[in-house]
Amino acid sequence: MTKTFINKNCTVVIMVQKRGFDILRFIKILGAIIGFLVSLMIFVFVAFVFMSFASFFLAEPDLVFDGNVALIPIKGSISTTGSTDVWSSSGVKSEKIVEWIKEAEEKDAIKAIMLNIDSGGGTPVGTVEIADAVKSAKKPTVAVIHEIGASGAYWVASAADTIFANRLSTVGSIGVRASYLEFAGLMQDYNVTYQRLVAGKYKDIKSPFKEMTPEEQILVQGKLDRLHNIFIHEVAANRGLDVEHVRELATGYVFLGTEAKEKGLVDFLGTTEDAKDFLAKELNTTITFKKFKERAGFFEAISSGMSSYSYRIGQGMGSILLDSTEDKNVELLV
Repeated sequence: MTKTFINKNCTVVIMVQKRGFDILRFIKILGAIIGFLVSLMIFVFVAFVFMSFASFFLAEPDLVFDGNVALIPIKGSISTTGSTDVWSSSGVKSEKIVEWIKEAEEKDAIKAIMLNIDSGGGTPVGTVEIADAVKSAKKPTVAVIHEIGASGAYWVASAADTIFANRLSTVGSIGVRASYLEFAGLMQDYNVTYQRLVAGKYKDIKSPFKEMTPEEQILVQGKLDRLHNIFIHEVAANRGLDVEHVRELATGYVFLGTEAKEKGLVDFLGTTEDAKDFLAKELNTTITFKKFKERAGFFEAISSGMSSYSYRIGQGMGSILLDSTEDKNVELLV
């Protein structure tokens, strides 16, 4: 491109070359960036595998410390199988908790059992299996509710002889739910058809792709009401409370620890240390804990590490999108 500039004395011709877009240089830079990111991801993955590998061999056994009080954790969602999702935190497997309770019962050195509870509940069968094991224990049992002891987790806590709860903890939620998303209206808007092929007219009673009929709603609600009634009677019997009093509290809503104590759902406000002091007086001895902790397999250890990493990434991204005042109360299966 040529530009001409003229003044009074002379004419100057300047040749100006306009530089075009250097595609090869751009590709090299982009490749370098992608290579760096891939290398970083590989490094992070290898680091997690190494840490998981080390934790697998250095992890503490099921019985972490010798002591005279069994400290059994109930943290996360309760079920008969525990969590099967690689990318979620592992839940509470009822079979393992029952096994620990029985082991604590058989050990002469253990004088009492303490349940460390931080759970929003879980499935009916898993809940009942743990609660029945707690009730069957011959040794003194104490439940300590930390952040949350609601729904099925409260059912388990109620089976203990004594319940401690943090004054600001979430307690109760004596109720049952079977809610689910239904896409029938959305499918109709987009002209999507649900081809119903079943043997047994109620086989797809809770399919998200069709609306429940009034008859089906009555059937499902009947099951929920029956479970709810069992829940109420269990809590009343465990806590020595009048059934009608518990029924009034059994709205499915939660109480703060202070409110739960006023209503007779817990015995004392306090922490694990307060429960430890209580047992020391009851047993007239110094309390030391024998901590029960499940040892994860190698692949479970890797999954756990990756789960934690993924959650932290998701938490950071989610915090941009969600208001910090979002309600954190957990809806429960039991």
